Order: sequence, then C-alpha cells, then structure tokens
Amino acid sequence: MRFIIQRVTYANVKVEGETVGKIDKGFMVLIGVEENDNRDIADKMVKKLIGLRIFEDENGKTNLSLNDVDGSLLLISQFTLYADCKKGNRPSFIKAGKPDLANDLYEYIIDKCKENVEKVEKGVFGAEMKVELLNDGPFTIVLDSAEIC
Repeated sequence: MRFIIQRVTYANVKVEGETVGKIDKGFMVLIGVEENDNRDIADKMVKKLIGLRIFEDENGKTNLSLNDVDGSLLLISQFTLYADCKKGNRPSFIKAGKPDLANDLYEYIIDKCKENVEKVEKGVFGAEMKVELLNDGPFTIVLDSAEIC
C-alpha cells in the first residue's frame, strides 16, 4: 500500500465538473493498493498517517499532527501509484490491486480515518477525477507499507 501525502492549504477533487470533496488545511492523500494488501496493513498505514507531525508549531518546527491543527483529509484512490515503468515507455499496472480489493480497502481506510479525524472527504473510486491543491511547503511524504509494516 502506498500513500502520497501532501500537506495542503486547500484541496478539492471534481468528477464531471462537480466538486465531490473539498478541504482546507490538512492532507491530500493519494492511495494506492497492491494485490497483497489487507486491513492489517491499512490499519498501520492509517495510524502512521494520522500521527505524522508535519505541521509547524509556534517555533517553526514540524512538530504538530493533523489533529493538533484541526486539519482535514482528502483521500483519493489512485491505482497508478503501482505503475511499473521498467520495460518500455508504456507503464504496466499489474502490481495494482484488483478493483474489488482496492475499493474495499479504500472505503475501509476512509472509515478508519473518520474514527480519528473530524473532517474526511474523498474522491470517487474508479472515476476520472480532477484534483486541485495548494501544497503547503511544499511538503510531500511517501508512505509505503513495504517500508513501515
């Protein structure tokens, strides 16, 4: 499982021109699911996500978590995080989780985040989406379950 986490001032996602998710200060997270992922891995990833202390405190140190700053989450499923570009110029996506598994884990992650964060918004699984954000920093972190689980 991979999370691409961007600390944002604002972010929104649109489907067919209609805003389906919108946040102000918080994290915009792209979520990629691999075929071998499961809920135990999702639990560990969510715990790490919620606990990340990457907001600045009164001394300018990145020492505050999402909840410390009343931040929000915008969670977007993105199978292309498992693109394999080793051969040729056309990526292969065979490492990405099948849609049923990926959607189940995506919805599970959303529910787990809602247990810990007041405002959680989301994209539409499998839809063509347009994402707009203002990366604050810029600050981007890649969480890969292969490295933290």
